[in-house]
Amino acid sequence: MYRKTISYRWFTVLNTALLAVLAILCILPLVHVAAVSFSSSAAATANQVFFWPVGFTAEAYSRTLTNPLFLRSLILSVERTLAGTLLSMALTVTAAYTLSRSFYGRSFYSWFFVFTMLFNGGLIPTYLLITQLHLTNTLWVLILPSAVNVFNTILMMQFFRAIPKELEEAASIDGAGYLRSLITIYLPLSLPSLATLSLFSMVWHWNSWFDGLIYMTDYRQYPLATFLQTIIQSGDMRNTNIDPSQLKILSERTVRSAQILIGALPILLVYPFLQRFFVQGLTMGAVKE
Repeated sequence: MYRKTISYRWFTVLNTALLAVLAILCILPLVHVAAVSFSSSAAATANQVFFWPVGFTAEAYSRTLTNPLFLRSLILSVERTLAGTLLSMALTVTAAYTLSRSFYGRSFYSWFFVFTMLFNGGLIPTYLLITQLHLTNTLWVLILPSAVNVFNTILMMQFFRAIPKELEEAASIDGAGYLRSLITIYLPLSLPSLATLSLFSMVWHWNSWFDGLIYMTDYRQYPLATFLQTIIQSGDMRNTNIDPSQLKILSERTVRSAQILIGALPILLVYPFLQRFFVQGLTMGAVKE
């Protein structure tokens, strides 16, 4: 019967303790932000709030959720995340499946994709192109420039190449074409990888703020990440639409903390359901026999 040695038990205890400490260190900033968002203006301004609300009030959330600018940016971010993730995954899957097949010139196209990871046109030429295409201040300017993620395409391609070719050959004997083989064979077997890459794309679209700051000349068209970044960096309360009389019970810190927590909440809710696919999705297909 296998028995754990004393050294192995000590390693398990220390490893568990270290991971627990790291998890707590990652959670504490979020707990602090939540405590500030539920605290009174005086306590937040005086830096008396740590990990528990002082003078509990939910007025900051009430004002945030009734702010038309915040709600507009929130809806825009949801639309961008959903549309951007669907488009990105559709292009990633089709490109990866094509590059995983054997055909004349496949190496050239593969290196062409890799070349775009190393070199690009630069910020100014990209901005000029976006302007000439009249995409500024539109939803598509936040989606199309990043629609094809080469890193995700390479991961997906390696995953497809690890799937036995005999499955596709058997499907082709039954009359299935490439598209049907992709839908009925490759996609069902690639759920861990699809879930992992989808989460990568969702997080990127949700947290991206720089493109909104560049391509949106109207602050009312800012996505949520850009909206929060401008408020947090500038400390400008004008975009919060708070009446001056309400500043007695609210403060800049409580409002910003409430907005940050609401902005992070969707990803926090989605992550636990897809986290179990991470290791399997990234390691499957990484080693080729």
